[in-house]
Amino acid sequence: MHLLFEEEGDLKVGAVLSSTDTSFQVELPGGKRTKIKSGHVLLRFERPAGVMLLEQARREAGALDVDFLWQCAPQQEFGFQELAREYFGREPAAVEAAAILMRLHSAPVYFHRKGKGRFRPAPPDVLQAALAAVAKRREQDERRASHVAELLAGRLPEPIRCQGAQLLLRPDKNSPEYRAVEQAARESKTTALRLLLARGSIVSPYAWHLESFLARCFPRGTGFVPLPGDPPPHDAALALAPVQAFSIDDSSTTEIDDAFSVSRTADGRIRVGIHIAAPATAIARDDPLDTLAGSRMSTVYAPGIKITMLPEAWIAAFSLDQGRTVPALSLYLDLDPQGVRVESAASVVERIRIEANLRHDELASIATEQALAASVPELPLDDRLPVLWRLASALQKQREAARGRPEARGRIDYSFDLEGEGEQARVTIRPRLRDSPLDRIVAELMIYANSHWGGWLAELGLAGVYRSQSAGRVRMSTAPAPHDGIGVAHYAWSTSPLRRYVDLVNQRQLLAAVRGNPPAYGRNDAQLFAIVSAFDAAYGAYDDFQLAMERYWCLRWLDQNAVRRCRATVLRADLLRLDGLPLVVRVPGLPALPRGRCVELEILGHDLLDLSLDTRLHRVLDASNEQGLEEEDAALDPARFAAAAAAAADMAAPAPPDSQDGAAEAAA
Repeated sequence: MHLLFEEEGDLKVGAVLSSTDTSFQVELPGGKRTKIKSGHVLLRFERPAGVMLLEQARREAGALDVDFLWQCAPQQEFGFQELAREYFGREPAAVEAAAILMRLHSAPVYFHRKGKGRFRPAPPDVLQAALAAVAKRREQDERRASHVAELLAGRLPEPIRCQGAQLLLRPDKNSPEYRAVEQAARESKTTALRLLLARGSIVSPYAWHLESFLARCFPRGTGFVPLPGDPPPHDAALALAPVQAFSIDDSSTTEIDDAFSVSRTADGRIRVGIHIAAPATAIARDDPLDTLAGSRMSTVYAPGIKITMLPEAWIAAFSLDQGRTVPALSLYLDLDPQGVRVESAASVVERIRIEANLRHDELASIATEQALAASVPELPLDDRLPVLWRLASALQKQREAARGRPEARGRIDYSFDLEGEGEQARVTIRPRLRDSPLDRIVAELMIYANSHWGGWLAELGLAGVYRSQSAGRVRMSTAPAPHDGIGVAHYAWSTSPLRRYVDLVNQRQLLAAVRGNPPAYGRNDAQLFAIVSAFDAAYGAYDDFQLAMERYWCLRWLDQNAVRRCRATVLRADLLRLDGLPLVVRVPGLPALPRGRCVELEILGHDLLDLSLDTRLHRVLDASNEQGLEEEDAALDPARFAAAAAAAADMAAPAPPDSQDGAAEAAA
């Protein structure tokens, strides 16, 4: 005797060797013996032999019309042998019964399984919906197969071309287009991204870097939704400060949010004013504009790209531009007779008149340390810059004593000037020493303001957003703590409210403290905790994008200038930094060389998609740049350096972002 039984969803046959009341010992066609429970047996038969029955039943099942079977089937649950008797009009042969069973098994759309060998016909409405879904799936499979064939043949199907990068950025993974791209990429032994780039669905690596960033961070676009009204007029009730203020920025800076003044008190002492643009005087918590700024968290900067946190009209209304009178949160420092020690400090909200916007690049050759120390007449603004220089130098020495080590010197930044649009632009990369006297003036006074205001909020018991560093770990939180990397007891970003949301939040708290009003945020305000988390995530993503685009334009600069060989300096192991560029690369197989040794590299090629540079050692030079490395690396923002190193060498665990020097922190 032979059995037809179901095992793990498959129909199998076997010859009976022995049996009990509850099970059978059978031999399968391949010779394997197994035990089958009686409840799993669907059909017992003598002829034909097991394998022949399966073959004949499959042929007969293929000829059965499943729609006719559905019409013949009882409307309630039934066994397959019942339907076989109804279909054939007699007791079916073993092959006939097995054929009916196989056809029912193969048509789950028509017949729903209710047990072993038992089924129920699908209701008419359910069947029609299922058949429509099957037809749609078949049509999608045909489209997918057609797309795959075109992609493998080097052509770009129109439906895929229309979706472009969005096919990967916001994919419907069940769509025939996405599945076709995935399949074609597998068969081509490449990635979906590189396949779409090769076929022209993604215009260029530059377009991918930009679009993928915008899809992640600005899914609704970079434009601003219409706001209820224009920026309100400045509060005329604010007193006009009896000082003339001036800012110190790069020529490219358009969001001028800090300025300074130097005046004399009634007893002849020097008073230095630090004046910060005050958009919080007009942007209240949970206003539509506040919600918008909170969704962005910061202005995005990258070569040729700027996405502001606030609408341009609001930036223009509060930016400390030359010749304007604008609201400001001011911190006045009364100095000792020598002008090197702060004897008292007071915060005021007022209107400030901006006399001048000084520019680093225009004054770099004039405002030297020697000129500032000697108060040479060529300096602008009478003797005000020398006063700020003396104070900044004294403040730096105080922080160095608290840090337990001197400030590093020689930090270099790079500016990327693009001529043209998009990836067709021509790039010029210019190094700039960030440790100039004017830089140090701005950095030290910003650090002092952020430290003083952070301490003041803590002293008053008011909530704020603080930055701290301890044991090499940097963090943002609502609790004040020392910042060891800078050498201050408290630190709260408060000096860039036009471009950083936490500064705007802290400014609201400071304005409430100055005016004696209830604070906008309580100490256990859940929204404040959410702001800290959201800011960290957004600020990190923006910085990663800036770093990636700077690396992109470094590679383009090498290409545009047909650089085939270049000097580089060994950082460690096989990691090098190209001279004159903010570009860190890995050179596999580099011989063991001391840190700081200069080499000449041969450039073999680059990949603008993964931002890699393929180089090999041409020769080792005699020169060494160890001292320059010590100065620059100590001053360089370690988080950005670690990210650059990771991009070049797939390194892990970036260094803490605030162990850099104070100038870098103020510029961040």
